[in-house]
Amino acid sequence: MAGDGSEAGRVRAVGRPVLVLSLAAMVLVVSLLGASRGDALGARPGGGFEEPYAGSPKYERFAPTMATERRQVNRPLGIRSADRIARAIGLDKADVFTAKQYVLFVSGKGVGGERAPAELVDKSVRILTNTVGTPLYAKVDGKVTPVVLGSYGLMVSTDGMLESPANKDAPTRQVNSVIEPGGYLATWCRNNGAEASLRRLYRSAYTVEAVWGNKAQQQSGEAQLAPNRFQVVGMSMAPPLWLVNFALIYTLNPKLAAKMPANWTPIPANVALAIAASPTGQVPYDEYRSSLPVR
Repeated sequence: MAGDGSEAGRVRAVGRPVLVLSLAAMVLVVSLLGASRGDALGARPGGGFEEPYAGSPKYERFAPTMATERRQVNRPLGIRSADRIARAIGLDKADVFTAKQYVLFVSGKGVGGERAPAELVDKSVRILTNTVGTPLYAKVDGKVTPVVLGSYGLMVSTDGMLESPANKDAPTRQVNSVIEPGGYLATWCRNNGAEASLRRLYRSAYTVEAVWGNKAQQQSGEAQLAPNRFQVVGMSMAPPLWLVNFALIYTLNPKLAAKMPANWTPIPANVALAIAASPTGQVPYDEYRSSLPVR
């Protein structure tokens, strides 16, 4: 989930598909050859992202830092931290959707409500809040299996493919047409008394970070991984994309934003290499499941 020179245009730019493996992605593959999970856990927490993956220097410090203990992997943010971050990036709890507006919006109801875009938003929120206590379910080895990979910036599609949530196949990428200015979200807000929520969102860090997120996505090829020294994480956990998604989800429902990952966790080198080398940016989850320890 994520937005030209105007405020609306800058936001709309985020999420356009990239159809070729970029130079940055090739460099990433080479750098990963010497990386290991041990190397990653020995790195300094926080920082380490370079432009455009770091996003705005003004807001980077409010994004998750790297997990340094196993108990931090896939740990949810919590409502107190969510409220603190929201205030720091220009959001106000008084301007978020009411409980009734949220229910109407995600169910495709209200004035001008539509089921298809509402379902895309709902699926996206579930993917981006995939932490301890809020698993996703996918078919693995022929069985429906709970999966929790939020800190890695990874997800498993319903057909069992491991990918970045920024992969063009993912609902979290496809939803961009729904949430762009002038799109379904904006129209629904204006028709259903949520104009204040929309204004607050666009005046927050969301608009600035959307520009950085777009740049990051454009140079990350099909893999949609973000480099951090000798390790990588899925694009959804890079500061600008995490903050964009946080702002959107908090505006819809602060309690859901509180379920987003509190820390990012490096993707093991063998998994990152496989995703980066895949022409689709996807690999079978059952082949790499054992390499992705969860809490």
